[in-house]
Amino acid sequence: MKSVWRYWKTEDLCDMEIGRTMSVCPVCLSRIPAKKLLEADGIYMEKKCPDHGGFRTLIWEGDLESYRAWAQGDAGGKTQPPRAKPAEQGCPYDCGLCQNHEREGCCVLLELTNRCNLKCPVCFASAGEREPGDLSLEEIGRQYDMLMERGGPFNIQLSGGEPTVREDLDRIIALGREKGFSFFQLNTNGLRLAQEPDYCIELRQAGLSTVFLQFDGLDENIYVKLRGRPLRDIKLRAIDNCRRAELPVVLVPTVAPGVNDQALGDILRFALDRAPHVRGVHFQPISYFGRCGLERPEKPLTIPAMLRRIEEQTGGLMLASHFGGGGAESPYCSFHASYLRRADGSLKALPRRRSQCCCVKSSEARDFVSRQWSGKAGESCRDPDTASLDEFLEQTVRNTFTVSGMLFQDAWNLDLDRLRRCYICEVDSKLGMVPFCAYNLTDSVGRALYRR
Repeated sequence: MKSVWRYWKTEDLCDMEIGRTMSVCPVCLSRIPAKKLLEADGIYMEKKCPDHGGFRTLIWEGDLESYRAWAQGDAGGKTQPPRAKPAEQGCPYDCGLCQNHEREGCCVLLELTNRCNLKCPVCFASAGEREPGDLSLEEIGRQYDMLMERGGPFNIQLSGGEPTVREDLDRIIALGREKGFSFFQLNTNGLRLAQEPDYCIELRQAGLSTVFLQFDGLDENIYVKLRGRPLRDIKLRAIDNCRRAELPVVLVPTVAPGVNDQALGDILRFALDRAPHVRGVHFQPISYFGRCGLERPEKPLTIPAMLRRIEEQTGGLMLASHFGGGGAESPYCSFHASYLRRADGSLKALPRRRSQCCCVKSSEARDFVSRQWSGKAGESCRDPDTASLDEFLEQTVRNTFTVSGMLFQDAWNLDLDRLRRCYICEVDSKLGMVPFCAYNLTDSVGRALYRR
């Protein structure tokens, strides 16, 4: 893994300091203090390890007013996770979750296997590099029980590796429903969904709620760069097969600067053309951990940079002003906007109300996600004036299109204040629930803090 950083002397730090936090050294992962500094082109995080020198990276592209405005309406507050473990070493070394964590879980990832039918050059999980290590059905059952004891039922994302390489995925979903979980999302590259139309039907019948489909664009060159082979037609077949099975889909592009950051508008138009079956698009600007072999720029993609691209590439159909940050998680971790698709195909931006989707109580957040991403697909919007209230509300959910993004943290920009508010957790049989960014954190040469 390559990186870009700069060394400096104390007397050179003449920029305006606007805040402090704790972070880690990208080389040794030691906890070190970090400053947030305002410069002409944005806000940077700067930190210095006594052993490995200084590191600097952009965390916000824009002025101080826009940075502070993004946090307006932040729900704040704390909700300690049930059965939290004692904090001994301090963040980020006590994850499981510890008593200093400030949020319950919302979405949890169950990594069912390390096997994968691709070998993506940018895989954060470094899939296929360890022993297959498929979790037994019995162990998965114990994980479900542990999650219930720690605040469940959570929204379950079935992940890996590639979970569809297992032959018992339907049984895993059925077992989870028996345990009391109601929302199951499949994180997949779509290869098997494209190859086996009946498989999509089987998963839907087993209780799968929605497909979280890796979808990086419409140009084959993008897939060759990020996934190692052409995949465009496979993605299209997977979407069509899911539609026939009445299995809702969320498109999930990994966005890499210089690779597909100019393809956001094309992706959004493609998704809108296939709504309401395609429920929305969830962008994930690339994080530099795991097997990521791309060079980390000094100016990685930030929330303002993503929103500017969305506005420009959609011709103003979706405006930066339509979007807001998270409420339960740190507002600087995510962005989201919801649109109502009218019968004529036009869009209406819905009001940004944090209470709708991002709130301190993770139960409210997971209810929103479940409702939006698994809305009944395949029906057109009726005239609200001729519908009952219940019908109107159902149609509103079904015809709502969501655009969101999650900016995961790596060793260069990790902010422990943000990490303590994370409610997207990986499930580990020994550790329990570990925040996603901590679990996948790797140093500058790919050594993991948690992932084994």
